[in-house]
Amino acid sequence: MTLHITGDDEADRLLTDDPLALLIGMLLDQQVAMETAFAGPLKIAERAGTLDAAALASFDPEAFAGLFSATPAVHRFPGSMAARVQALCAAVGQDWDGDASAIWTRDAPDGATVLKRLKALPGFGEQKAKIFLALLGKQYGFAGEGWREASAPYGEDGSFRSVADIVSPESLTKVREHKRAMKAAAKSGAGGA
Repeated sequence: MTLHITGDDEADRLLTDDPLALLIGMLLDQQVAMETAFAGPLKIAERAGTLDAAALASFDPEAFAGLFSATPAVHRFPGSMAARVQALCAAVGQDWDGDASAIWTRDAPDGATVLKRLKALPGFGEQKAKIFLALLGKQYGFAGEGWREASAPYGEDGSFRSVADIVSPESLTKVREHKRAMKAAAKSGAGGA
């Protein structure tokens, strides 16, 4: 299994090989292009010299924010997103012994349990948790019972709703088209209210 989210082989390899990188990429996936968000963990690893949860959590906050704002920036909101990544890494360190994959592997959890665990993480609301669960199920080999139902509608087979469905440049285009259509529908609905 190899993820193909960023269009950058090295960034995608890190996402594939390092569960914390994938979790951080999902955290960063807001108000920036998906490729930018998921390329963020590689930039962080290169600039910080590590992608260890405890090391990132204990990094000096100002210096860590500086890593985020160096060109090219990790995120368009470097200060707040650096703080969120540190909070996420602290939670992974404290609650999951520094092993992000334990969130979906410890005690062979079902989909509903993984969703609950994800929603307990800093920066992971209902939608982000469902999208990440769908990504785990569709592309990362997670087979816990009921994962499609727990991640609905993102777990739906054959859909192009989110990063969970990106496996190629063509599927990225379809996901972008879906997101544009959803935004347009939301705008037209809000305008008539």
